[in-house]
Formats: sequence, C-alpha cells, structure tokens
Amino acid sequence: MSQNPPDLRPDLAPKARLSETARPGQPKIGMVSLGCPKALVDSERILTRLRAEGYAISPDYLGADAVIVNTCGFLDSAKAESLDAIGEALRENGRVIVTGCLGAEPDYITGAHPRVLAVTGPHQYEQVLDAVHAAVPSRPDPFVDLLPATGVSLTPRHYSYLKISEGCNHACKFCIIPDMRGKLVSRPAHAILREAEKLVEAGVRELLVISQDTSAYGVDRKHDVNEWHGQPLRSHITDLARALGGLGAWVRLHYVYPYPHVRDLIPLMAEGLVLPYLDIPFQHAHPDVLKRMARPAASAKTLDEIACWRAVCPDITLRSTFIVGYPGETEAEFQTLLDWLDAAQLDRVGCFQYENVAGARSNALPDHVPDDVKQDRWDRFMQKAQIISEAKLEAKVGSLQQVIVDSVDAEGATCRTRADAPEIDGNLFIDSGFEHLSPGDLVTVRVDEAGEYDLWGQLV
Repeated sequence: MSQNPPDLRPDLAPKARLSETARPGQPKIGMVSLGCPKALVDSERILTRLRAEGYAISPDYLGADAVIVNTCGFLDSAKAESLDAIGEALRENGRVIVTGCLGAEPDYITGAHPRVLAVTGPHQYEQVLDAVHAAVPSRPDPFVDLLPATGVSLTPRHYSYLKISEGCNHACKFCIIPDMRGKLVSRPAHAILREAEKLVEAGVRELLVISQDTSAYGVDRKHDVNEWHGQPLRSHITDLARALGGLGAWVRLHYVYPYPHVRDLIPLMAEGLVLPYLDIPFQHAHPDVLKRMARPAASAKTLDEIACWRAVCPDITLRSTFIVGYPGETEAEFQTLLDWLDAAQLDRVGCFQYENVAGARSNALPDHVPDDVKQDRWDRFMQKAQIISEAKLEAKVGSLQQVIVDSVDAEGATCRTRADAPEIDGNLFIDSGFEHLSPGDLVTVRVDEAGEYDLWGQLV
C-alpha cells in the first residue's frame, strides 16, 4: 500500500514499488504513509525491517493481515487527514497500527478510533515492530526471504530520499516538531555515504537530501571526523555534499536554513557536483513577523545572500515556503512580504495560511488574523508568485535543459529539469520522439513552450 493507494485515491499516482509475490502462509502488512518525505523515509525503514523478518508487503487493504498508518500531526488539517486515513484503514481492513507524528498524542487517536491495535510515536521503530509481532506473528523462511541491499523503497527506482539527521534545534513558535521528534541528531557521515553509494549502485539517479534542518547537519556531533574510503570525512553539510556529489548521481538539497556557511555550498553547485537548487524555508520577510515567529529576522541580509549566491552560480534555483496570516500580521507587514518577493525573484514558492497547532506557542499570541483576510492574502501572494514563475519559465524557452525522465506513457514523457524536485515543483513534458525513453534516463531537451509552472520541449 503506497502513500496514496491507487484503489483508494485514484486521482493521485501511486508512489510505492511493492509488487511481489508472497509465498503461501506468509504474513502480509500494508502501509499508508502520510506527511512529508522525512516520514516516507521512516515508512521505508519500517517496511525494510518487516521484510527482513519474513513479512510480505501488501499493496492493498484486502490482502493485508494488518495495516500500519504512518501519520502526520503538524497542522490541524494534517491531523484531520490522519484520522480520516486511520478510519478508512479500519473500515477496509480492521486491524490497524498507528505510528508517526500524530502518535505522540495517543489519547487523541484512541478517542476518535478506539479500535486501533496500537499507537506509537515518531521514529519509534522497535515499538512498531513489537506491535506488528503481537498482531501478526512472523513466519520467516531464510531460504526464500531475500531483501534487496537498498531495502524497501516507496519512491520510483530512479530517485530516493536520503535522510541525514532527525529532529531540530529551532524553537519556532508555530512549530511543534522539536516536541514530537526531539533535538537535532545527525547520522554519522560515513553511514550516510554508505547508504547513498548502495542506492546509486542499485540504479538511483537522484538523491534528495532531507532533514529538519539540513544546513545544521553535524552540529550535534561537533563536526566529528570519520573515515570514508581511506580519507577523513567531516560531519558537515559542505563536506557531505561534496562527497555525495562524487557518486555520479544528481544531489538535491532540501530544508536548508540560510546560515552563513551555506555560501560554501554554492561553488559546489557552480562546479556541477551538486544540483544548483536550494530549498530554503524563509517563512516571511518582515522582521517583526519573523521575531514573533522566533526566527532569525534578517530579511535584508537574506537578499544580499541571494545576490551573492547568484553571482557565484547564476543558474541557481531557489525554492521556499511562506506563511501568511500569522498572528499579528498587519497589512503593511504583508505588503513588505510581497515587496520582498518582488526583490528576491524566487523560482519556486509555496504558501500556507497560518493554522493553530495544539501545543504551539503561537496559539497564545494576540491579534489572530481573520480567515477571510488570510484567504485574501494567500490569493494575492500566489498571484505574485505565479507572475514571477511565468516570467522565469518563459525565459527558458529556446534553452537546452538536461532532464530526468520520471514516467512514460502513450501520450508522452513526464520529466523534470535540474530546477524541479519531484512532486513539489513543475514538470517538463515531451510529446514526440519519446518512445525509447525510460524512467531514470537523463536526456537533453530544447524548451519550446512555457506555462505557469511547467515546460514543454523536444529531445535534442
């Protein structure tokens, strides 16, 4: 069962690679994975452990002896979606184990769904396995139960998420992730490189580096040094990115906070070791709003940093997310955000309307913004972002772009440029001469048409 099972949510494409034939009597477990890519990696780890213990993975409810629902609990809307998914799994299967971020509030889950078999919190892998063992005892057969070296993956074969740390040291008032997932805990650099190397050897063409705070990687380890292939390797994002760039796959960095040392990553992008792409959660631009968020209030300096990045690597793509309607946000503060967006000219932008989150300190702030005002500001923000996106994409018409093929069907090939992360950014479509292409191919395309968020082109 994928994050979006095809038989349950037919409007969304399935993400899992779970087709396998179970041997007679082999217990089967289903998985519904909600939320962010970091949660998806947790789901992959759970399924890999279960597969190693002799469980088969079921792609649907009916074939599963039990179902694990990996929940999201960041926003109230995400909590509602998680409760809906749990209810759906109970209706369709009846034997449900809940884990993930919302699992940090077990009474909230059992209050709505008292029939769940067990509730565990985020990245509590052992407790999830214990719950599965209690519900469906394993029956491993060491002669036939084989596990791929890369483990079980819930993404297509040609790209994979690579989690480098867990938790976060920030104390943003609107966020409860540190309460759910704890403080920053970085993986050893050589362990990350070993996993990445195995993925590339197995055919992965793009590594998507994720964490709660990628640029803080290694701070908790005091940037200790380990050996990798006979050479010293420091647990620092710059050293890690350089090493990952030597594996021969695309390397894309997500969730990068704009610390000063981020500028050391930009030459790696200019050299082609790392994709010229930064996903940076700016959240807002007005210093007073940023202070109320308990985030660094340095939007003017951020514009200077962006200019420096572009001077070193002119084709860098910048992606960010923002919150509108934060408590106390005035019309003048919102206008500052729009003006900043004009100045920054970010390539890819997402925006959320502020929501209260149970346990977040921002709930207690005064002057909450009415829903209709939040909606109006969201509309205006997205209109501005769309105009910028259209202009930037139109400027690419006539250019040559290296793209990675995501899927091919009778209508054409769906691809992504180096400026596009899977599922959150745009696509490039090829509608002629695509018949010989396969997912994971890297090809060169001449762009001949641009839309609001997507491109169209022809193979060179």
